[in-house]
Amino acid sequence: MSRPKSPFLTADHAIFRDSVRRFVREEITPFAAERDEAETFLPPHVKAILKKLSEEDVAFQRLLGLRIVSFNPERPRMRFEMQPDLAGHPVRKVLHGGVIASALDAIAGFAVLLSMMNKHQDEPQETQIARLMKISTIDLRIDFIRPGRGAHFIASANVLRTGSKVAAVRMELENDTGEMIAAGAAAFNVG
Repeated sequence: MSRPKSPFLTADHAIFRDSVRRFVREEITPFAAERDEAETFLPPHVKAILKKLSEEDVAFQRLLGLRIVSFNPERPRMRFEMQPDLAGHPVRKVLHGGVIASALDAIAGFAVLLSMMNKHQDEPQETQIARLMKISTIDLRIDFIRPGRGAHFIASANVLRTGSKVAAVRMELENDTGEMIAAGAAAFNVG
């Protein structure tokens, strides 16, 4: 099933779009993880602990196959592969809306966690841990933009504001070709 052709998309537009996509795929994407790792404030042993907690110890995130691909506190990212068990429609084979919402909730929570760790990194470790244990979703809104088709998906988030009690976050889910599948906004309890 293909999308209808836009009367506004000329052959020149299509060539330009394909050229930009190819440039991003070949010249930017291969170096994104390296750049993101250089921008993080976390020491390697803390990243390893967070990776284990997120990918192995949270059973539902493990079930979805969520993997951290960037610890960048400005825009962390998680990736997961399309699997038959994640499809919401047996014929169309697109992601279930609950999977999309769960992935966006997970990356939003991770973004808040990184933001809080960065904001309070000078506090004693016990105080930081107590603060991080309070993080929980208050509100989650998802806009489903297009069907979840793709070989893999990248969820990303950025924290708009972290107050003493509440953090506000925006999230996006893209497929392996860079198409936006969903966008969301969330509020998290942080204090």
